Amino acid sequence: MTSADKKEVSFDLMRYTSDVPNGTMDFIFVELILWGKAEGYAWFSLGMAPLAGLEKHNLAPIWNRIGNTIFRYGEHFYNFEGLRNYKNKFGPVWRPKYIASRGGLAIPQILIDLTSLIGSGISGILKK
Repeated sequence: MTSADKKEVSFDLMRYTSDVPNGTMDFIFVELILWGKAEGYAWFSLGMAPLAGLEKHNLAPIWNRIGNTIFRYGEHFYNFEGLRNYKNKFGPVWRPKYIASRGGLAIPQILIDLTSLIGSGISGILKK
């Protein structure tokens, strides 16, 4: 995917399958980065790393503490830390992204919906 102003190039969701040789995703990313550079794009976006980078201290907001707990212990459902670590090897510039909501108990449903979208639906998350 490319931006109309030629500032950024990115990719859509990528999925993992065990029958693909190791290093295939690295190869694809490097080729996309090199292509984008040759075409004059300024940035290559690796996308987001959900729940990474939340505040981690005793005075952090409750949803940050809940998000950190999910990040730390939710590996069975989604590889939060693995995704962040994988993207880190490309030396990204991490920028925070925010979600605006009415707050309160709407936030858990929003997080479930977002995770569902990223993880191929609820059945895709639960299969893991």
